[in-house]
Amino acid sequence: MLIGHFTEQPWQDDASGLMGTQSTDLSISNDDYKPQIGAQLYNRYLDEKVFAEQMGFDAVMLNEHHSTPFCMQGVTNVGASILARITEKVKIIILGNVLPIWDDPLWLAEQLAMIDMISHGRLVSGFVRGGGRESYAHNSPPHFNRERFEEAHDFLIKAWTEPGPWRWEGKHYHYRYVNPWMRPLQQPHPPIWIPSTVSVETVKWTAEHRYPLVLLATKLEPTKEAFQLYYDTAAECGYEAGTQNMAYLWKVHVDETEEKAEEVGRKFLSGVSNPFLSGNEGQVNPAIMSLPGHTSRASRRLSATSFGPAGRFGTNRRPYEDQVADNTIISGTPKTVIPKIREVLEYLRPGSVFFWDGDGAMTHEDQMRSLRLMGEEVIPAVREMGKELGLNSPFEVDPATNQKIEDNVVAADD
Repeated sequence: MLIGHFTEQPWQDDASGLMGTQSTDLSISNDDYKPQIGAQLYNRYLDEKVFAEQMGFDAVMLNEHHSTPFCMQGVTNVGASILARITEKVKIIILGNVLPIWDDPLWLAEQLAMIDMISHGRLVSGFVRGGGRESYAHNSPPHFNRERFEEAHDFLIKAWTEPGPWRWEGKHYHYRYVNPWMRPLQQPHPPIWIPSTVSVETVKWTAEHRYPLVLLATKLEPTKEAFQLYYDTAAECGYEAGTQNMAYLWKVHVDETEEKAEEVGRKFLSGVSNPFLSGNEGQVNPAIMSLPGHTSRASRRLSATSFGPAGRFGTNRRPYEDQVADNTIISGTPKTVIPKIREVLEYLRPGSVFFWDGDGAMTHEDQMRSLRLMGEEVIPAVREMGKELGLNSPFEVDPATNQKIEDNVVAADD
């Protein structure tokens, strides 16, 4: 299996008064932003990812959100570019670029190809539709969100795989001349993974394209139902999906004592909160979340009836104790964390997992202790669990063909 590390890279600054803020989306002015502190935080988070590689993680996951303090990574390709050069082994998993806000997907194709080459073929390129925040902040028409996502996706695949020059005349994108002078090292293109917070349309689209699906900190029951929807859709498309098609991200922190673990684990729900994930303290802005045309009525009905609103976004605040009780937060010493992780693996059976740590109001020291203990005790144990439970990652079994991958070495074209 694949074991990855993730942090939202939140803004932290006691002096601004934002720590502990229960933010409503797009409600905080950047007048509170201090570039000197931003510089420290960006370098801190890069250092932590390098240390995660040293501690034995297979991958580091990056995301982006826009115009908000709960995620400083507004341009995920910048962080990925730096990591491509300063790391050596870890997969660099971007989950993901917000395709509908790109007016020039050719530029995106060039950027990602460069990242793949600089990293010597370690890029995993994820794509997302983005939430209402991204459409609102970047003046992208919400009623064309899915259309732009799908057309940009198709354009990127062609730009990576079909020699130019050629012309593109679509509904939303028009090019007289497409001939990017950089092509990905991985052929035919870098792996594509699709993250979701239980969008029915996204789950089905991902299965139809045989891409791995990554569920983002959703509650366990709706996550399992979404995985089953993927399996069912795959069967309708004529193939058998497996653990290599499933991935799960959730909050896991490890510390030296149970008392310290609980103290630090509670920091997941402090700091500047992400209002979009179950149990966090921020408040969703209904007007931005429900932009006209952004989500189809059919998808909203299916999401509500099949998975429940609390499974998708953090519309219901949940105490720390409740999240610990249902394993959506796991915090403890290695001795107590390992069996809880096993419960999640046995229930969901993902071939790839990402431990979300170092977030909220956690300090650099909190994160480094956790990463060290994960490397020393947790990762080896989880790796053995994966073997025992038959949890294969997309780098062990091809998610498109269900065939075992014998050689994981990436080779460039001659």
